[in-house]
Amino acid sequence: MQGHWVVLVFCWLGQLCVAQNLRPQIANPKLATNNPTLTTIALEKPFCVFDDSLFPGSSYVVYLYAMADSASTVSSAVTDNSSKPLNTTFQDTNGGQLGPYRAALFNVPNCASPPMLADVVNVKKVSDVLKQYLFRVGDDVTCLYDPNFPGACNPPLAEDTTYRFKYLLVDVVAGVVKDQTLWSDPMKTSKVKQSSTIDTWPGRRSGGMIVITSILSTLMFLLVVGFLASIFVFVMASGEASTETRHESQTTQQGAPRSLGSSEGVNQ
Repeated sequence: MQGHWVVLVFCWLGQLCVAQNLRPQIANPKLATNNPTLTTIALEKPFCVFDDSLFPGSSYVVYLYAMADSASTVSSAVTDNSSKPLNTTFQDTNGGQLGPYRAALFNVPNCASPPMLADVVNVKKVSDVLKQYLFRVGDDVTCLYDPNFPGACNPPLAEDTTYRFKYLLVDVVAGVVKDQTLWSDPMKTSKVKQSSTIDTWPGRRSGGMIVITSILSTLMFLLVVGFLASIFVFVMASGEASTETRHESQTTQQGAPRSLGSSEGVNQ
């Protein structure tokens, strides 16, 4: 990775930069966290890679090809006998298992005005900077199901699979390849972790996580105790009210005969 940055610095300073000696690079982890994912791999766009092949007055685009890694990948051609880029798709190649497919095309990155990587800390600019600097292979989840989808389809990659990538410089008018990089080094998508392999031992957790867990556990205990106490108070209060009611009823019933007896004595 450091060697690649050195090459880019020399390119930006106007020194010789030969595309055929360079390879697509995985994105800087400071700019693309969690990369690769299960179905995507973020790459650096080819800044200053094709400058020696650009001629004034001509129009160019960059093609990106992807292919599942195999022993023959590094020798796989992406042009036909007339130097035109292959028009193979994700479906044609079974997701890159049978050969390279065109995953994307975009304008040639401007070497004279590269994105300011310092702007990634600016919330308002970070999205534009990453869009200029990176391309995420496997980022389109809908193009496979759209028969009228324009351009190159870039569907999700297969998980736990190794891929290689290649950039091509294509003359828009002539439709031929003017330059190309080498195939990239192998890059592998992530693998889903089995639940049995997830480490739940508290010793692996950070101090902050342990403190938060302890606080939440204490609050839950207090909440349960308070709930049980409120139920106990309610039951006790209901029992006392029932006892008082029965006592008053018995007192009333005992007082009624005496009053009747007194009335009979007066009448006699």
